[in-house]
Amino acid sequence: MGNLGFQEILLIAVVVLVLFGGRKIPEFMKGLGKGIREFNDAKDNVKKELEEGMKEKDKTATPPQA
Repeated sequence: MGNLGFQEILLIAVVVLVLFGGRKIPEFMKGLGKGIREFNDAKDNVKKELEEGMKEKDKTATPPQA
């Protein structure tokens, strides 16, 4: 993904303002924040399950020492 400069960000903000209007932007941002939060939660859950699976695999793969 490329770097966004000030002009690109400003252009995106103006387009969003024109498309959604000033009253819809807070709702849009709230929904966007909620979506990002849910994505991060799902990502963390998958990461946690993978780590637990790797620990289980290591426990079963290691032969007991006598």
